[in-house]
Amino acid sequence: MLKISRLPLGPLGTNAYILSEQGKAIIVDPGGDFKKLKQWIEEKEVEVLAVLLTHAHFDHIGAVEEVRKAYNSPVYLHKAEHEWLTDSSLNGSAFFQMGEITAGPADYDLQPGPMELGPFTFEVRHTPGHSPGSVSLVFRNQRFTIGGDTLFQGGIGRTDLPGGSHKQLIDSINSQLLSLRNDMRIYPGHGSPTTIEAEKENNPFLR
Repeated sequence: MLKISRLPLGPLGTNAYILSEQGKAIIVDPGGDFKKLKQWIEEKEVEVLAVLLTHAHFDHIGAVEEVRKAYNSPVYLHKAEHEWLTDSSLNGSAFFQMGEITAGPADYDLQPGPMELGPFTFEVRHTPGHSPGSVSLVFRNQRFTIGGDTLFQGGIGRTDLPGGSHKQLIDSINSQLLSLRNDMRIYPGHGSPTTIEAEKENNPFLR
């Protein structure tokens, strides 16, 4: 049975998600604090198959290189942001006075459409607006979606960073997320989980 675990990591408390099933694991957005990630992985005794990035802002990539080297795990990222991993001016770390955060290049494109990794089956949806290469990972059978910094409980992703677009973000949310079933659980890049139904009813940015 697929399990999802949320670990707030890094200086901004970015939600890293660890998906585990049959002794295998996928790590989504390892934002920092590699020691915490390592401890969790060793306690659960899972094999890390891959690192998936919802996007490449600095607060989501802090432990990418440590995870890749420790577990020989390939990194998947939408092609629009491949350069961001290696460039602190693109991923934003150059502007936030937290030290430059970079990683090596992505190993594979995270392409929209169905995807399988080991025992994991899900759909990648391109949801730009917060950033050009933002994606959401839809686990339809388990009724949850990892949405990165696209949709939050009562909020939406910021669009004032390079490559951001408010109109594009709202379009992405309407077409790619609000089209999901109402009981679909949304796991955001920051803060607590929510549901599509709750955001349709209560999110002031979607009215």
